[in-house]
Amino acid sequence: RFSEAFLVLRAQQAGLRLSLTPLVLVAMNVVYAVAAYPFGKLADEYSHVKLLAWGLVVLIAADVVLAIGTHWSVALCGVMLWGLHMGMTQGLLATMVANAAPADLRGTAFGVFNLASGLALLVASTLAGWLWDRFGAAFTFYGGAVFSSVTICLIFAAQFAQRR
Repeated sequence: RFSEAFLVLRAQQAGLRLSLTPLVLVAMNVVYAVAAYPFGKLADEYSHVKLLAWGLVVLIAADVVLAIGTHWSVALCGVMLWGLHMGMTQGLLATMVANAAPADLRGTAFGVFNLASGLALLVASTLAGWLWDRFGAAFTFYGGAVFSSVTICLIFAAQFAQRR
């Protein structure tokens, strides 16, 4: 996943007036907030790996909608899917870190996780910006969908290898 700034740029490119662009992040965060609790409850009962994979499927859908959307209303649907992805995955990732870390190293584990996440976001956003400048907005979001698809494959490959 790359920076949410690209969502604002895409909505603006798709015809959303500049004065309304803050609503892009408002819409994303409202969906994120509404989705976080129910998906957090699901994480208490279901496979974290499967929930993470479904969250990535939603991110792929968001990326495809944002790639094909040439009207601001379509872009807004992509933004809302992006918020749903965030609600599905961000609390789940924190849970996975907490479950994987020894109790006496949880603070360190969260620090390392947030450092790695920040660095990954920097690299992803740099690549997204390059793709946008070089090939256009649609290609940026298609690229995000490809990376998410590869991630799903890697998650399930790791699960398969772990079972063997």
